[in-house]
Amino acid sequence: MDIRSIRLNNLKYAVLEAGGVDRLAERAGVSRKYLDQILQGFQGKRDKNPRRVGDALAGKISLGLGLHDSWMDQPHPDLWRALGADELAGEPAEVPAGRLLSFSHSRLGGLIRDNVLISQFDTGGAMGNGLELRDQPGVIQSWNVSPEWLQKNVRGFSSPKNLCIVTGFGDSMRPMFNPGDPLIVDRGVQAVEYDAIYFFRVGSEGFIKRLQRIPTATGLVVRAKSENTKYDAWDITEGMDFEVFGRVLKVWRSEDF
Repeated sequence: MDIRSIRLNNLKYAVLEAGGVDRLAERAGVSRKYLDQILQGFQGKRDKNPRRVGDALAGKISLGLGLHDSWMDQPHPDLWRALGADELAGEPAEVPAGRLLSFSHSRLGGLIRDNVLISQFDTGGAMGNGLELRDQPGVIQSWNVSPEWLQKNVRGFSSPKNLCIVTGFGDSMRPMFNPGDPLIVDRGVQAVEYDAIYFFRVGSEGFIKRLQRIPTATGLVVRAKSENTKYDAWDITEGMDFEVFGRVLKVWRSEDF
């Protein structure tokens, strides 16, 4: 089944769950007329091709339903059964097996929504012989969160599929977080384009530091700074084996009671 048919079937189901075209258009902030034209197979006067769900519209519908931004692009045959065979566009689709590694289902308000699985950063795959994270007291393997939680609690991420969990290690970033605390990292950011907190490596050792871009007479220097004042700042310069894994978006600091 091609992407056009998948999006059309998802649109039909979205209309059904939203309670009509009007309500879906209002929630997604899109034109009711254009949704009608897509559903009715209206052909444009210039190209004579049926209206379709484009990338921008697909994203607006997903967000309007409170779902992750790629929901419209994925086949949902378990949901399409509610439409009936006569309503389906294209050939029946099977759910890719790999999808189960990224999303799980929960039913909220009558609509089955795809929860987002934020998985542990793979330190073995990051480097040939593995990445060393010193003083890490075990790991958090994954979090399964709702799209609403992600939208309200994690800001500025590039895409849900780029998010991962890194378990805090070492004490250089205290009091921001402690060893064992969860950090959410956006792997879609792989360069130090502005000052922020990054997860990166130098050689085979991993670090989480605040990186600051400092212009000098000989070129740009990136300075690594710890929150713990007992640690000195140090510079990352040309020629160092340096790689950015992602930007740290969210940290939680644990306290014992």
